[in-house]
Amino acid sequence: MKIHEYQAKALFRKYGVPVPEGGVAFNPDEAVAAADKLGAFPVVVKAQIHAGGRGKGGGVKLANSADEVKSVAGEIIGMNLVTHQTGPEGREVKKVLVEQGLNIAKELYLSIIPDRATAMMVIMASEAGGMDIETVAEETPEKIIKVYVDPLAGSSPYHCREVAFGLNLPPAVIKVFSRMLIKLFNMAVDYDCSLVEINPLVITAEETMVALDAKVNIDDNAIFRHKDILEYRDLNEEDPLEVEASKYNLNYINLDGNVGNMVNGAGLAMATMDIIKLAGAEPANFLDVGGGASAEMVENGFRIILSDENVKGILINIFGGILRCDVLAEGVVQAARKTGINVPVVVRMEGTNVDEGRRILAESGLNLTTAVDLKDAARKVAELVV
Repeated sequence: MKIHEYQAKALFRKYGVPVPEGGVAFNPDEAVAAADKLGAFPVVVKAQIHAGGRGKGGGVKLANSADEVKSVAGEIIGMNLVTHQTGPEGREVKKVLVEQGLNIAKELYLSIIPDRATAMMVIMASEAGGMDIETVAEETPEKIIKVYVDPLAGSSPYHCREVAFGLNLPPAVIKVFSRMLIKLFNMAVDYDCSLVEINPLVITAEETMVALDAKVNIDDNAIFRHKDILEYRDLNEEDPLEVEASKYNLNYINLDGNVGNMVNGAGLAMATMDIIKLAGAEPANFLDVGGGASAEMVENGFRIILSDENVKGILINIFGGILRCDVLAEGVVQAARKTGINVPVVVRMEGTNVDEGRRILAESGLNLTTAVDLKDAARKVAELVV
């Protein structure tokens, strides 16, 4: 789950990680009030959306007076902000963060992510902080420091020194940085974060360190352990179909293709999407109904797929194990009767109660195309959507 910058900074404050003073605003008047509380100009007005690259897209602006704050906030709130992470469709800005301006001496990059290959947490840092860190990673990866830490043992002073020396930090801020990094690492582990990123982490002219930006993603599978984070969820920033699917415990990700998929098992779903592309079509979604899906869950998954206007055909690929083929078939028939099917459907089923499942589909009166195997299914659905 992604959270906004101002929410991430609230977590930072909880752990004692230094951030600028500021407040969130939902309209220009609230932005002026937030600036007045800071007591001095300039201030920075920052769009709050779940995407990076906001500065380049015009979503981060400096204001030197209350009138400028009102004007700038009025420009940003309600704008459709397009960045390299939003895609060409952009995202509507509904709120801004108003923060104190800082006297910046140097910008750095710092992040913490899990590395599944080593079962370790990785602290990544670079002297080349700022908006173009992706370019640094692509063109000069040697400028990025990586320090691996066992999450069960936790970070130690020597990890912090390794990062600090790699960043060529001045002696006056090394201790401050080390204390901050340990707190940040503890937060990442405590909250099951899939990403903690500060870009930029700044050294001020007064030789203090401040997290000027904050990005935090939390593993969806661990949200049940963090009830306090649920209030941070912003449904306006999520795909409506994915929000709807989450109500029924369906693992659904909306994509931009034309073939809807219903599969049981994440690995099988990935393989299904791959073979659809090999057949010349594009997957419109990832949908894993899971091994313990009921007919109702299948029905809801089918309904969500059909609500995507880009879907020109549907491929159902079920290997009956825990989810029996007859249960899947009953769910498909229920969904078809309630929502109607106006696109071709290709079904490939194998496993438990497959004969009963095929009988239910055959007697349903639905216009379905059966397939003997996955390759045959992908070829047939690709031909039908062209």
